Amino acid sequence: MDISLTEASVVIKARHNWNFGFIIAALIAMIFVFPIVSIVWISTSVETSQWTHLISTVLPRYLTNSLILMAGVGLLSLILGTSLAYLITHIKFPGSGIIKYALFLPLTMPSFIAAYTWVEVLEYAGPFQTSLRDMAGWSSARDYWFPNVRSLSGAILVLSFALYPYVYLLARAAFRELPSSGQDAARALGLGYLRQFWRICLPQARPAIVAGTAIVMMETLNDFGTVDYFAVQTLTTGIFSLWLESYNPGGAAQLALLAVAIVAALLVVERLGRRNSRFNKTGRQLARIEPQKVSNLIGFFTLIFCMLPILIGFLIPLFVLVRPALNDISLWTGNVLWIAVGNSVLLGGVSAFLVTLLSMIMVIGLKSSRIVISKYISTLTTLGYAFPGAVLGLGILIPLATADNWFADKIYLITGADPGLLFTGSAAALIIAYCVRFFAIGVGAAESGLASISPSIPHVARSLGTRNSSLIWKIYQPLMRGSLASAMVLVFVDALKELPATLLLRPFNFETLATHTYGQASLENFNGTAPPALLIIGLSFSAIIVLAKANR
Repeated sequence: MDISLTEASVVIKARHNWNFGFIIAALIAMIFVFPIVSIVWISTSVETSQWTHLISTVLPRYLTNSLILMAGVGLLSLILGTSLAYLITHIKFPGSGIIKYALFLPLTMPSFIAAYTWVEVLEYAGPFQTSLRDMAGWSSARDYWFPNVRSLSGAILVLSFALYPYVYLLARAAFRELPSSGQDAARALGLGYLRQFWRICLPQARPAIVAGTAIVMMETLNDFGTVDYFAVQTLTTGIFSLWLESYNPGGAAQLALLAVAIVAALLVVERLGRRNSRFNKTGRQLARIEPQKVSNLIGFFTLIFCMLPILIGFLIPLFVLVRPALNDISLWTGNVLWIAVGNSVLLGGVSAFLVTLLSMIMVIGLKSSRIVISKYISTLTTLGYAFPGAVLGLGILIPLATADNWFADKIYLITGADPGLLFTGSAAALIIAYCVRFFAIGVGAAESGLASISPSIPHVARSLGTRNSSLIWKIYQPLMRGSLASAMVLVFVDALKELPATLLLRPFNFETLATHTYGQASLENFNGTAPPALLIIGLSFSAIIVLAKANR
């Protein structure tokens, strides 16, 4: 009887502790959901006349450009990423072992940096048109026609070659997992590679392809640097214009709410894309598809096709950046550059640490709780990654500014001294924005790491006297270290490249590598963009290494 009572008390105490863990997890989740709630509240609290004014003036242009841009980039990225993934997984050609990893390289090249380099190459005074005039004997622009690079179509092309790896990554993983039995049966029936793709591979890989395309379209909506440089007015540029130029927070919040609605629609479409798409593998089907040898001619053309996105999305922009950076060493000596490096590393490092720490605590707390809503809380915290940086920046800026004024008034009444801006006047707002924006990466890594831990391990630890509060640091954290380290690297690199939220929330004269690059490009000082852009690209290689190792 005594033993039973003791066991019962242990169970009750454990449940109590894990309910406390749920409370902590719920509080963490509230932090990351609050900016989204803030946007909805601000946009619905302003006068309805704001909507009428926006609809009659700028909204149709912003919305039309945004939808065309998302559709164009989504379609081109889908075609490019899916075709590349299929060729890499089904055809063996010279260099395929290297090409399959090199296709990730455009992810290290921020789209707004690629935009600057291609304008430098293709503009009237650039090397391409100059060489074209020399060869043809033309003396001026009146002698020939050349498309305008800084246009909506130019933005679609630049963003597509920068973002297609998202589709390629997921489609390649899906094609690799397909059973070989379907391919063997298709060959036996005389189907070629194209018909195999349409009838066998594409239907089974559709959920992954839809998910990758949805990510691309959300990243397109988030983009600011490229569309601003190309003078394409989208919802994101509209938020900046209404907030920073017109100082109209209500109108900016309403545009942000519209962007949120578009993101929500994309998430619904992505979920519908996965509906009724289950394929079971048994017996012989468990064998994976192996790439097949082809003729030298087909292999050559396949190699050329796979090399084009690497050249356009990474190698050519990199070469254009390297030339001025090597020719003028003085570009590397400015104090602003190295202050920007320090700020970027500090912000990225702190944000990466906080994301992994808080996501680990939250996921463990929710996983250990038996409360029904636990699984929904984790999903809500990941929504920040889907929303544009400008939207989250606005959702964070306005509440923090209100909190700053409230604290400043209280401190002034008590002490008679003005403390200044505590949150919006420091880098704290940027860290909050990065954590909210990239918290989904930490949650995904923490859930993956936790799923690999056998439930018997913490049970044994408790039987040996380990307290529930110590399980996180003695059991879970060491076993989840690999997944959490990968998340830290990815968050760090994403924070380096984040531009919209940084521009909205940074303190006065506070520079990061992304804002420094954007600022130099805005001044048409291309040579000045080279060092910070190269530093972003160099630091981003760590993410490619992580992705390559995870997708062997």
